[in-house]
Amino acid sequence: MRWKIHSEEPLYQDEWLDIRLANVEVADGRHLSHRLIRTPPGAGAVVLDDQQRVLLIWRHRFITDSWGWEIPIGAIDPGEEPIAAAAREVEEETGWRPGPLRPLIYCQPTSGISDSRHYIFRADGATYIGPPTDGWESERIEWVPLGDVRRLIDKRDIVSGTTIAALLYALTSPPYMPHTASASEPRQCSAEVGGDAH
Repeated sequence: MRWKIHSEEPLYQDEWLDIRLANVEVADGRHLSHRLIRTPPGAGAVVLDDQQRVLLIWRHRFITDSWGWEIPIGAIDPGEEPIAAAAREVEEETGWRPGPLRPLIYCQPTSGISDSRHYIFRADGATYIGPPTDGWESERIEWVPLGDVRRLIDKRDIVSGTTIAALLYALTSPPYMPHTASASEPRQCSAEVGGDAH
């Protein structure tokens, strides 16, 4: 049965987070006080080259004090389309401009506590344009063999839920297909430098 929200009381708000206390009626008629976080949506991309390598960033997450490989991803600016945000984030975080993007997956990574939404695209090929403008976000940027993804997950070198979902989905998708695009909706689920990668 669908849970029903009777009210939401703001607890804290800033440009990134909107934390609320919701009065929720559950299936048996009981009411719960449930904290939730409303946050802007995000967009990112799985970028592949013709050697079946994926563009990843190695970064530290201070909240969990953990290191891991992640796909480029970030917040969608107000009025920005998800596909444009994904291309921008790849360029800002890696210094590579992705080829044509097409939808890969849509994820709600933390639906038990927040309304976070991630729109993930796929690009086959990228052009190096220079150092990343957001270079402080990662320690290094590399093209990692897609075939290594399962091993890296097993080693806990990939722990981001969205990155895991996107990369595993990419592993089951058709191989490198340069300069193709689709207007279809994304599927749903609950550094080298210099030259071109093509």
